[in-house]
Amino acid sequence: MTDLNWLAVTPEIVLLGMACLVALLDLFVTCPQRRPTYYLTLASLAAVAGLHLCALDDGSSVYAMQKMVVTDAMGHLLSLCATLAVAASLVYAQVYAGPRDMLKGELFTLSLFALLGISIMIIGNNFLSIYLGLELMSLSLYALVALRRDHAQSTEAAMKYFVLGALASGFLLYGLSMMYGATGSLDIGEVYKATLTGQINKQVLAFGLVFIVSGLAFKLGVVPFHMWVPDVYQGAPTAVTLLVAGAPKLAAFAITIRLLVEGLINLATDWQQMLMILAVASMTIGNLAAIAQTNLKRMLAYSGIAQLGFMLLGFVPSVVAGNTVSAGNGYGSALFYVLTYVLTTLGTFGLIMVLSRPGFESEQISDLSGLAKRNPMLAGVMAVFMFSLAGIPPTVGFYAKLAVLQALITTNSGLLLQISILAVLLSLVGAFYYLRVVKVMYFDEPAQGAPAVDASGARLLLSVNALAVLALGILPSGLMSLCAKAITQSLAG
Repeated sequence: MTDLNWLAVTPEIVLLGMACLVALLDLFVTCPQRRPTYYLTLASLAAVAGLHLCALDDGSSVYAMQKMVVTDAMGHLLSLCATLAVAASLVYAQVYAGPRDMLKGELFTLSLFALLGISIMIIGNNFLSIYLGLELMSLSLYALVALRRDHAQSTEAAMKYFVLGALASGFLLYGLSMMYGATGSLDIGEVYKATLTGQINKQVLAFGLVFIVSGLAFKLGVVPFHMWVPDVYQGAPTAVTLLVAGAPKLAAFAITIRLLVEGLINLATDWQQMLMILAVASMTIGNLAAIAQTNLKRMLAYSGIAQLGFMLLGFVPSVVAGNTVSAGNGYGSALFYVLTYVLTTLGTFGLIMVLSRPGFESEQISDLSGLAKRNPMLAGVMAVFMFSLAGIPPTVGFYAKLAVLQALITTNSGLLLQISILAVLLSLVGAFYYLRVVKVMYFDEPAQGAPAVDASGARLLLSVNALAVLALGILPSGLMSLCAKAITQSLAG
C-alpha cells in the first residue's frame, strides 16, 4: 500500500517537534536538576512509544514520502524498543549526570535527536533516507561522548569515535554509491528488482557489497571493525556509554535487514559468507579479549562484540529451494537476540551508574568486591544480568542463544552445525568472565574505603529490568512469536 501523506511518519514528526521544544524550554530552566526538561523528555518518549505501540497491531506495510520510508511491523517493534531504551538510559543517567556537570539540556536534546536518527534508519526504504538517519544519529552520539569537555578521557574517546565513525560512514556511502551505479536506483525495492535481471556488472555489485558489509560491521562493532568499541565504552561517561551501547544496535540491525535482506537477497550467497566470517571472528576475539580486562566497561565492550557476533549467525541460514522457513527463523531469532541483548545491556550499565558516586567511577571489576554484603539487592540484579549474558537458564540470554542455534541446526547443513558447536564452545569461554564478576560480588571481601551503596533513584527500574530478563527467559514465546511475525510481515510487504 502506498501512502503519500504524513500520517505514516507521525511518530518521527512528534519526536522532531518535541526535541525542538525541549531545546527551547531548557533555555528558561533554572533548576540545577533540570527537572522540567527531564520530565518533558520522558513524556515525549512515552508519547512516541505509545504511537509505535498502537501502530504495531496493524501488520500492513505502508510506503510513504515517495517510497523514501516504509512503516511496517518490524520497524514499529524496533522503534518502540529503541524509544524505551533511550528513556531507560535517561532515567539511569539522571542520578549519574548531576554531580558530573552533565545534567544539561544538551544531554536530553541530543538524546532525542539521536533517537530520531535511529528511527529514520529503521524505517528507511531508500539509500538517502538511511544515510540521513545514520548521520543524524552518529553526529548526536559524537557530541554526547564529548559532553564532558574538561575530561581528557571523554574528549579522546569522542575523537576516536568521530574519526572511525566517519571512516565507517565513508565505507557505507561508497558501497551504496556503487550499488546506485550498478542498479540505477536508490530505492531498496528497485535495487532488489534490478538484481533479479542478472544483467548487472557482477564486479561492481561485489565491490559495492563488500563496502556495505564493512560499513554495517563498523556500526555493529564486530571484528575486524571493532577497534573503536572498547575505547569509546571506557572513555565516554557511563550515561553516554549506555546511549551508545543500547538503541543504536537496534538501528544497525534494522539497516542490515533493509539493505542485505530486503534489497540484496539475491546476493545472499556472498554476504552470508562474509557475515559468517565476521560472526566467528567476533565471538573468538571478543570472548578471549574480555578475559584479560580488569575494567568492567571495557569487559562489557568486548562482551558486546562477542554477543553481536553471535547475533549475526542468525543471518547465515539461507533460502533453500524456494523455502524461506530457515531464513525466516534465522532473522526472527536474530531480532529476538538483539532486543534481549539491549535489555540486558541497559541493566548492566545502569547498575554501574547507580554504584558510581562523585569522584568515584565504579568501573573496575574490583569495585564490585563484596557487593552482596553491602547491598544484596544490587548484587542479585547484577548476577541476573551476568547469567543472561553468559546464556545460563532461566534467563532470557539462554533462550536467545538457543533460538539462534536452533535456526542454524534445522538447516541440516554440516558447516552450520560445526559453527553451532564452535559458538557453544566460545560461549563457555565467555561464561568465565561473566561468572568472575559474580564471584567478586559474592565471595570477595569489600574493598577498603568502598563507598556505601545507596540504591535510591534507579532501584525500581533496575528491579523491573532484572525481572524482565527473568520473565522473558521463563516465558519467551510471546516476544519470540512477535519477532517472527514482524519479520515475516515486513519481508512479505
